[in-house]
Formats: sequence, structure tokens, C-alpha cells
Amino acid sequence: MSKIISLVCGIIFGIGLTVSEMIDPAKVLGFLNIFGDWDPSLAFVMIGALIISSPFFHLFKNNKKPIFAKSFNYTTNKEINKKLIIGSSLFGAGWGLAGLCPGPAIASLALLNINSAVFVVAMFVGFYLAKLSEPTTHAR
Repeated sequence: MSKIISLVCGIIFGIGLTVSEMIDPAKVLGFLNIFGDWDPSLAFVMIGALIISSPFFHLFKNNKKPIFAKSFNYTTNKEINKKLIIGSSLFGAGWGLAGLCPGPAIASLALLNINSAVFVVAMFVGFYLAKLSEPTTHAR
């Protein structure tokens, strides 16, 4: 049941990204360009998402587990380290340069846009290279 709920949520999320035009790099770059021809429309998308999600978050935050899962899956790590700073900087730079972040980039593949496809391939290559750069731990 958890996988079905995840699929349905992903589809709803993808539809929301498409309807709000967050899969259009020009729209996102217009929102990020606060010193030029700024397009505030994506702020309304974010505010709408908060209005819908906030009551549900507060309603379910004290549950021992999600409705359709065995346990919550989140980190308690609050350490700010070099890896976090470099990764966040690269994410922000990529978002600002390409106008796409991972969710909208994957959703935009449905439009068969070559730029989105190149971005997603580069993103997965980056994931792979980051994984390779992690130190390996050997269990005894």
C-alpha cells in the first residue's frame, strides 16, 4: 500500500508542477531574478502549498508512524559540515543556472525537452560521482 500511495502522491506532485509551470526553466529563472524582470507567480504556488500542507503536518506530526508505512524516515543530523555546504552550493548554482531542480526536471521529461533530458542525465551522473567520492566503510 505504501508504494501505491507514493505513486499517487508523485503523480499529484508532477501534475502540480506542470499546472504551476514550475517545469518551465524560463518561469523559474523569472522567479529567481529578483533584481530584473521578477515574476512573483511561483511565490503564490509556494504559499498555496503551505496553506494546504501545514494543517496536515500539524495534524499528523505527533503520530508514532505514518498511516501507510512502518516508521517515519528522516534524519536527526543537524551538523553543518563541508559536504553539506558544498552540496547546497552546487544545488543552488545548478538551479539558478538551469532553472530546474530535481523534481521539476524529472516531471519535465514528459514534455520531451532535450534540455531537461540533458539536465536529468547530468544530475544522475552527479549523484553517481558523489556516491563514488564517499569513503567506504568495511564491516568486519
